[in-house]
Amino acid sequence: MYNPFKSGCWGDLMRTVVVDGNITFTGYDQVLGSELFREILSEFIETLEKKNDPTLKGVEFFKSDSGYDLDSIIDVLSLLMIRHLDSMRGEVWDSLRENVDYFVNFVEELYNFWRSKHRFMVRTRDFPSSKTLRVSEEFSLMENGERFETILREAYRSVLRNTKSERLKVLRQLPSGVQAMFLASPHSENLSVPVVWSVVLKPPVVFYTNSNKRKGVFPVRERDFALDFSKEWLAFKVHVGKKIVAVVVEEDRLCHAAGISNLFELADPDSEEDAYVVFGYPSERLPEEDRNGVVYKTPRGYTGVVSDSFHTDYFGYMKKMILTVHNLMVIDEGNLPVHGALAIIRINDDSFSVMMVGDSGAGKSETLEALRKIGAYVDVIIDDMGSLEIENGRVVAYGTEVGAFVRLDDLPPGYAYSTLDRSIFMNPDATNARVIVPFGNFEKVISPTPLDLFLYANNYESSQEKIRVFKNPSEALKVFSEGKRMAKGTTQEVGLTSSYFANPFGAVQRKEIHEKIAEKFIGKMFETGVIVGELRTMLGVPGYERKGPEEAARALVDFLSKLRK
Repeated sequence: MYNPFKSGCWGDLMRTVVVDGNITFTGYDQVLGSELFREILSEFIETLEKKNDPTLKGVEFFKSDSGYDLDSIIDVLSLLMIRHLDSMRGEVWDSLRENVDYFVNFVEELYNFWRSKHRFMVRTRDFPSSKTLRVSEEFSLMENGERFETILREAYRSVLRNTKSERLKVLRQLPSGVQAMFLASPHSENLSVPVVWSVVLKPPVVFYTNSNKRKGVFPVRERDFALDFSKEWLAFKVHVGKKIVAVVVEEDRLCHAAGISNLFELADPDSEEDAYVVFGYPSERLPEEDRNGVVYKTPRGYTGVVSDSFHTDYFGYMKKMILTVHNLMVIDEGNLPVHGALAIIRINDDSFSVMMVGDSGAGKSETLEALRKIGAYVDVIIDDMGSLEIENGRVVAYGTEVGAFVRLDDLPPGYAYSTLDRSIFMNPDATNARVIVPFGNFEKVISPTPLDLFLYANNYESSQEKIRVFKNPSEALKVFSEGKRMAKGTTQEVGLTSSYFANPFGAVQRKEIHEKIAEKFIGKMFETGVIVGELRTMLGVPGYERKGPEEAARALVDFLSKLRK
């Protein structure tokens, strides 16, 4: 499929299209007669002209010194939906018959050009108090999206049937409508933009973005930030652990907003938010040193801001900024944010809650997947970020997300296909390809889970000893604080790197306070019998990208089988 966005070099092309879901689609004229279709057609012709593409011979009759007559091309397409080319008489039809192969290719490529866009439908509706009415609105939106897709597909097929001399022998139900639909409340007490309260995804959902890596650490600055937006923004209020974060997204970056719905639990639009994240804010309105991402501490609380720069067009920036503001609030409350994964692993009749701590690419998700592969029972509670609290004398963990932002490169072959019907894929053909897949329910994620094992995910050392148990808190704090890992291409770091407590999302910005909190929690773990150590995943060791996590998984199962709760 022709995809002008795949390379990330879009120029002046419109990447994102938003269809007005307040219109009830019933006929071809609503699509071909729309301003949106006219814009798509104009853009498509411009791309062909820049390449001097011979496909333009199919519509050369409509070209003049002032450019192509778009209205006439649209009229021709409309007529070809109801009558065959051979039945038409006149100069324009004679020209099309002479260049019929080029014209057919023009129609095919126009259809593919539309399908290459990031496509969304937005309908504004007040959030109903009744659950029945909410479900009714969702079904109505879904039906409208289905009608829109059917109209597009049938318009395309009708034109081809009435142009080609041969019948269409194979009909492919290609996804041609919108990829995601949003129901948004137009009224919000604290925000001047519509707030999304329901999302409908049409898998397989695949997006291509400018960037595929994250760099740097988000600084925290004491500064006010005015939440002043135009109508081209949408807000998504999401539960992040016990907090609610209002994420305001610029229209061209709605592909990342769609990812939010697979990663976090949506909150009701009238929920009171604890913090804000702004994604796609105009770069020229930010100081240069803040354009990679910054957290402003304002009188309203924390506000994370990510600019519309080329390199920040990556879902990792959205996810990590949301988690950074969450972690800062957790630290302010005297609790410990943890960059790690938590799973319940069942061995025979015993269950163990195991938390693996590590920065991006340390092998946390890969080891959990390897556990499943070897047949272990694994119930993932936290995939990437959580927080620890002390309740009733025990250290317990709370999660933040109901999904996972998984790096495909190191997972077993076929994993992508097994999640195709529920996932959102980002740059699937690139290094550090990612998939956003839901894995758990919100109630489980925010329920306190007492810890049994607290392990550092060591991806850089090769050793026969896959699990090392620390003897005292000082030994443990040294390893966790150093936060060493072999970079795996998920960020712009290379080689063996170090990140304080493997957590550049709040911990390093509040290092002095965090150190005291970490000492308290690690000490409490030793005091209450939590096993504290490290697990060698070897994900960063050459030749062990797949074998390392599997060996670590087998060692963990063997270790747990020798324990009794």
